[in-house]
Amino acid sequence: MLLPPPGPAPRRPVPADSESVSEEWIAAQRDSEAQTNRPLYYALGGLGLFALLCPLLWSLRILPGSFALGGVFACAAVAAPVVFALVQSRQVVAERLERARERLAAERDERERVLHQQQRDHARRYTEWQAASRAYEAQPRWYGVTVPADARAVVVVGGTEAGWSALLATVGVSRLREGGDLTVVDLTGRSVARELVRLARRCAVDPRRWVLPADLPRMTLGTNLDAGQRARILSAVAAASGEADDADADETLILRLLEVLGPRVGIAELIGGLRALITPLEDAAEDDPALALLTPDQRVRVRERCADRPDVRERAWELERRLSPFEAVGTRADDGEYAQVKIISTDRASGRAAARVYGTYAVSALSELLEGAAPPPGGGGRGRRQDRTRTVVVCGAETLPPEEVEQVLSAGADSGVEVVLMFRTPSTSALARFADPACLPVVMRQHGESAETVERAVATAPGPHDPARMRLHRLTEAVGEAAGGPPPGAEEGAEDEIEADDRFFASPHTESGAVIRNAAAAIAPLDLVRHVRSATSWGRATAQAAGIDAPGADGEEEDAFVRVSLLDAGALRGLPPTAAVVLTADGPVLADTNPGILTLSTATLATVDDSQNSSTTPPAVRGTGAAEGRRGGRGRHAEGGHPRADVSGAASDTPDGTAVRDGSPAPAGAGESRGQVPPNLGPPPERLDWRV
Repeated sequence: MLLPPPGPAPRRPVPADSESVSEEWIAAQRDSEAQTNRPLYYALGGLGLFALLCPLLWSLRILPGSFALGGVFACAAVAAPVVFALVQSRQVVAERLERARERLAAERDERERVLHQQQRDHARRYTEWQAASRAYEAQPRWYGVTVPADARAVVVVGGTEAGWSALLATVGVSRLREGGDLTVVDLTGRSVARELVRLARRCAVDPRRWVLPADLPRMTLGTNLDAGQRARILSAVAAASGEADDADADETLILRLLEVLGPRVGIAELIGGLRALITPLEDAAEDDPALALLTPDQRVRVRERCADRPDVRERAWELERRLSPFEAVGTRADDGEYAQVKIISTDRASGRAAARVYGTYAVSALSELLEGAAPPPGGGGRGRRQDRTRTVVVCGAETLPPEEVEQVLSAGADSGVEVVLMFRTPSTSALARFADPACLPVVMRQHGESAETVERAVATAPGPHDPARMRLHRLTEAVGEAAGGPPPGAEEGAEDEIEADDRFFASPHTESGAVIRNAAAAIAPLDLVRHVRSATSWGRATAQAAGIDAPGADGEEEDAFVRVSLLDAGALRGLPPTAAVVLTADGPVLADTNPGILTLSTATLATVDDSQNSSTTPPAVRGTGAAEGRRGGRGRHAEGGHPRADVSGAASDTPDGTAVRDGSPAPAGAGESRGQVPPNLGPPPERLDWRV
């Protein structure tokens, strides 16, 4: 969480108790006055009685009239100051009461002025708190993880069928969103591409699928190249199907056959040429269907051109045996239209050795195609990502010969095509990429003793191991438990998978009536989010667990994390199926490859770095879904075609979190500690318009 919790709402100021001149106080003042003036009243009463007594005594002839009149005047003279004192005392008390009233009125006015000022300050602070609270609640919790601009490939080590299924669907979302091209070579024999197929069909994109070896006759891959390229492909297949005694000699022999028979001949004719070298010259071999494809003149020319080495018969025999499974390649292929999504998979019943051979053929042919393709406009050569819109994913790359892995990486770098290699086990060719700055290593759940090997490789990764970037979000575990088993239909064969999908889409229209197309076209973000939610098991599982990701009350954001995932062997074995550790240049980041995170309102395609660098100004908040919180892995793409990943967890420099930086919220003030995100400065930067 880039923005820390705003805390409790500011309390409204409470008016102080009002004060007034009470009747009791007034009575007390008057009682005090009466007690003070009581002697004067007594004196005034006595003077009055004496003044009355003087006339009475004069009338009784007791006092002479002059004395009586003098007594009256004397009493009046003494009473006058007493009366004045009493009146003055009454005025003093009245003035005292008035001053008390004025003082209390002034104090009341001051209190009201202070209260009004406090209320204005409270209204301003409450408005700021409301904005900060809305920004805190609306800010993304999941950010994207992007492949660095100088990275030419992503190498994934470990993982389960469920995790790979999620990662393939997330990569597919990136390409479908922008109308890019995606090619998947699945050598696992499992249905890891099933969710991708269903999502593509729901988006009205018809994926082209081949299941080897059954669909070799329908596949034209590798048949429309020049002679040198075809010779390299077939020699690589021969080397993969046995010991690579002399691959260069095999390539030379095949190239000579193509020179005689023509660069576009089928593999069946090539096998006929090899048999022509094996068959004695006097043997017509009219019952051999392969030799029957060659004319007598071609047989003679093949012997003349290729039979110049003493071991050519043994080499031709071995080549014929190793290439015979590909005899029917392209024999029943139709001139199909361009397909935006292409999936080449191997049948699980064929076994690991067959997967190695067929996978070598597919990957080698793709490498030759990529090497012959021009880089995209504006760059795209080796070491330059630019705006790549084409991706090749190889699932089960550990079955390939190391030289084929290097070849496809080199071809992808030269042609500006993103290459994602997924290794079930930490093979030597996979671990060698961890130190390659041109590759982005991603580690998923490990199995058995391979965890110790990967642990040692991860320990050499650059950058600090920040625990805040390795916190595991509870949504990752919840969705992993709900949909973390084998992919739906994994127990079915690949043919059954295709037939099952065709039952859902028996017509050239989707359920909504849209015409299924092959050509690449960008998918509207809102439609894509809706399709991810409805067409994939990941979207449905995430929708059911979306409440786990709802923003909590103040101080409760830590509850979103179940634990800190370390990088030891035990932690790597216990990673949820969709969790992935992305080994970035700034250190490992835990991300989530679950494509369902794209449907959450708390997800964004922006990275954490993008948000931090632009959060000094309060732009409007957008709503979309994706992943870092923080997570590791490779998932969505941001604008410009850069792949982004989802994450769960705290916000650090990810949200690079791939579909994986773990979309976990960061501790309060985490951004501020970097000196980039001052607290409570408004909402985060505007997110891409997925749901607005």
